[in-house]
Amino acid sequence: MSPWLEYPIYIAVGIFTGFLNTVAGGGSLISMPILIFMGLPGTVANGTNRVAILAQNLFAVGGFHSKGVQLPLPYTYYLSGVSLLGGLIGAWLATDISDIVFNRILAIVMVVVVISILFNRSSSKQGSEENLTPSRVVIGCILFFLLGIYGGFLQAGIGFMVIAMLTHVNNFNLVKINYIKVFAALLYTGAAVLIFAIGDKIIWTIGLTLAIGQSIGAWYASRWSVGAGEKWIKRILVVSVIAMAIKLWFF
Repeated sequence: MSPWLEYPIYIAVGIFTGFLNTVAGGGSLISMPILIFMGLPGTVANGTNRVAILAQNLFAVGGFHSKGVQLPLPYTYYLSGVSLLGGLIGAWLATDISDIVFNRILAIVMVVVVISILFNRSSSKQGSEENLTPSRVVIGCILFFLLGIYGGFLQAGIGFMVIAMLTHVNNFNLVKINYIKVFAALLYTGAAVLIFAIGDKIIWTIGLTLAIGQSIGAWYASRWSVGAGEKWIKRILVVSVIAMAIKLWFF
């Protein structure tokens, strides 16, 4: 396919996945397989996708800030720091894995995330008080370190995991959760981009093109009411992810 036909596809995919990643999660479950289907090896698709994720998070943070959403500080800084350390570990692991194994892992993760979407009955606990006791802060930091490793390694589906963690551990509302999510992801995604670049696992022209779309989607999503579209987003993800997981595993 001609690059002039590919680039509009990357931008369109980026807008959609940037929106999904910001308001909920799972955008990489769509962008990653599409990059692979367009001919990129799994590990290169993983690295290239991080360029777009980094831009997306930058614009999402700007969008949330422009709407006056407040971060819980210094807790967010703690989460960002431990996720950065985990992200470095995860990205290093991801650069040293075969493409076949990587595709199989991605397919399994997709199915697991779909199951979690189907059985998720909550968002945040509306009306509950935020819980920032010392024990919850420690638990949150430990879990975010582990999520950082996963985010550095794969990224796909991590948004749902972050939402579940911050909902159950700290009782934050969904808007605040999404702001924390993209703020913390800036650090570990930046570290991952650096490691993938050193490992020559990024195609910059594709990554930057995808980044244009994801930046647009993230800016709009961060300023949009996050609760309105949750049900239809989940339905689209379930259908798309199952189809892509089957193709990755068998083809």
